[in-house]
Amino acid sequence: MSGFKTLDQLTEDIDVGGIVLIRADLNVPLDDAGAVRDATRLQRLLPSLKKLSEAGYRIGVLSHFGRPKGQRVDTMSLAPVAEALAVLLGQPVSFADDCIGAAAQNALTALREGSICVLENTRFHAGEEADDADFAAALAAPAAAYVNDAFSAAHRAHASTHGITKHLPTYCGLAMQAELDALNAALGAPERPVVAVVGGAKISTKLDLLGNLSSRVDTLVIGGGMANTFLAAQGHSVGTSLCEDAMLDTARAIMVEAEKQGCTILLPRDAAIAPAFAAGQKAEMVSAEAIPDDMMILDAGPDAVRDICVAFDSAKTLIWNGPLGAFEIEPFDAATNSAAQHAAALTRKGQLTSVAGGGDTVAALNHAGAGEDFSYVSTAGGAFLEWLEGKTLPGVAALTA
Repeated sequence: MSGFKTLDQLTEDIDVGGIVLIRADLNVPLDDAGAVRDATRLQRLLPSLKKLSEAGYRIGVLSHFGRPKGQRVDTMSLAPVAEALAVLLGQPVSFADDCIGAAAQNALTALREGSICVLENTRFHAGEEADDADFAAALAAPAAAYVNDAFSAAHRAHASTHGITKHLPTYCGLAMQAELDALNAALGAPERPVVAVVGGAKISTKLDLLGNLSSRVDTLVIGGGMANTFLAAQGHSVGTSLCEDAMLDTARAIMVEAEKQGCTILLPRDAAIAPAFAAGQKAEMVSAEAIPDDMMILDAGPDAVRDICVAFDSAKTLIWNGPLGAFEIEPFDAATNSAAQHAAALTRKGQLTSVAGGGDTVAALNHAGAGEDFSYVSTAGGAFLEWLEGKTLPGVAALTA
């Protein structure tokens, strides 16, 4: 994607020593002791922080944390995250008790060149989620420039992702740039053929996604619980499996529209079944057309996996969202593991550009030991899904306004 200003342009536009605000996503999981359980989002922020620090800017980090609903909630303070960020950076990171007003102004102006300060949770103010113009102006007041490096928050028109850009020169951070480049490679201008894997429990939560992808990819692999609904829509019994009976007509309509668009929908032709979704169950492999009334589908079968791998073999681009089965419990992780590992192997060989993200996808790919070999794995969740649905993301649009 083009049209946005980069950090290289910022270093040409903004004098050394200027205050730069960077919108990050510091909304990371903490344990009961306040330690960060998963630092992936912090790790992805480091390149932008280091580049700005080494260039001699004074840096203020903006972020939300949790859902305090416009109130100050001590357990949702960003202070512990600032400490974790300092450890990862290997340099001191100060902390300001507010993101606007005297506390923010004093903390930022007191910074030495190249120093970093995390500002308190933007959602402690109701103006953040309301994209309030006065609050956005207050956020911007101390700064000479604004950088958005939080794609995962880009689907929200909030003051720190949208309103602030009306007051400051705006630039794209390195992590945001990598995400946009990866998504453009997957859907904007992909090498064809393009295969998309969409898993998950329910069609009803992914109608927009299925509709957009069926008009933009060559093969659409449907797995997880939603595959059961498609099988039922074809007239097959799915036993006691998760199935959205109210969505059968919708599933049929999606299949008809996909055919019109020249998109092949790939459904599992066999399945791993068991009496219940519980630990200790033994998987039985049966045809998808012969599911017993007292059994449930918990994973795609080996024939289905072979079909998926054949589709990957002929593809140039892969988009992956959601597991193929109930990967949380063995042996119902087999299909996801096998298909993900095959995609990873093709990516390592340079035969496939593979982009994944959303929901349980990151956990499923990491469980399969395949995530690190994908071309790009997004941690953005909702923003990644909305991009795949073809929606305009306010935080991205603001970069090119």
